[in-house]
Amino acid sequence: MPLEDGDPVRPRGRQVNCEVSGIPRLRGMGDPSLRSKEAPGGSRTDVMAEGWEPGPALGDGDVTPGEAPHQAWKSEGALMTELSELVQKVVKSSSWWERHGVDISILACSFLLLPAGFLCLRSAQAIPFLAGVLTLGVVHHTLTVKGSHLASHNALTESKSWGKVWAIFFIELCSAFTVEQATYNHVKIHHGYTNIIGLGDSSTWKLPFLNRYVYMFIAPLAVPILTPLVALDLLRNVEWKAALRTLCCMFLGFYCHYWLLLHVSGFQSPWSALLCMLLTRSLLAHPYIHVNIFQHIGLPMFMADRKPKRIHLMSLGVLNLPRNALLDWSFGHSLISCHVEHHLFPSLSDNMCLKIKPIVSQYLKQKKLPYNEDTYSSRLWLFLQRYEELMVHAPPITELVGIQ
Repeated sequence: MPLEDGDPVRPRGRQVNCEVSGIPRLRGMGDPSLRSKEAPGGSRTDVMAEGWEPGPALGDGDVTPGEAPHQAWKSEGALMTELSELVQKVVKSSSWWERHGVDISILACSFLLLPAGFLCLRSAQAIPFLAGVLTLGVVHHTLTVKGSHLASHNALTESKSWGKVWAIFFIELCSAFTVEQATYNHVKIHHGYTNIIGLGDSSTWKLPFLNRYVYMFIAPLAVPILTPLVALDLLRNVEWKAALRTLCCMFLGFYCHYWLLLHVSGFQSPWSALLCMLLTRSLLAHPYIHVNIFQHIGLPMFMADRKPKRIHLMSLGVLNLPRNALLDWSFGHSLISCHVEHHLFPSLSDNMCLKIKPIVSQYLKQKKLPYNEDTYSSRLWLFLQRYEELMVHAPPITELVGIQ
């Protein structure tokens, strides 16, 4: 039951002293650093962009047809339409290589690196062995994070049939998760209701019983263990055929990894092979957890019945991190430096998100809409300083207070 963007609205704002009063107001948050003020470290977390004109507030539904709010919402819808047309022109003028080939090549290169990684682990010397761990760790996260993410959005191919095949391969075989639940939770809920309280507010990433240092630096090591356990629990919500398929793929993925460590890498003990599996699968678990919380939590949150239009919802509730060679390769541009673009156009590949980034950023800034950007170190410091507020307590609700 998706929420419609045409929710009734009511104007409550006005322009005061040449300043726009129609900007979101955070209730219950005394620290203004989540507004237009810079975050710690001189970041540019422009959550409440200066001069932003959001149009109407979401009210109680007592709008008479033909009133100004209706026209305002129509104008807001026109913004997304105009931006979509600009992006569509770029997509249509792009080659298959740009739309899909670049990302497929990255995934293919990762597969080709697997033999080298397993063979390096045969060495008794530290440097080749560590090179093998690093190689397998990067390959694992490229396949499980980048591959699964693109597959869940059917961004690897324009064929729905092949898209389903790739989704099963990357999500179930490589990542040990079930396609149905992964697609539902990520595509339908997280993308459909980004930063909507109780739905897509990233609350699944919160573990309030852990303190800040355990959560940020120790708990990520358990991701390879927790992921299949969570997946097994979610199998209760899918049909038995899908559950059986998922179990077979999960077992095959784990067993192939274990068998290769024993018979190719030369591990003598099952426990040493399992320990190596844990080490490689958790190599980039810290940035994986960090990226998932940095780019949404701490930004404006909305109620389901008082959500803004899509273009405002995504520009307010999504944040981009700077480009990073390792994370760009392993996680993909759409999860790092082009997360805003990805949430606005989720079916585009990582390379296409990178290509449309100048267009989207320029358009949002031209229309005085927020375009949130921050550094990794700044967000890490912010979460360490305000962990209780952001990760333990209930998130503050953003109140839209009207139009200009």
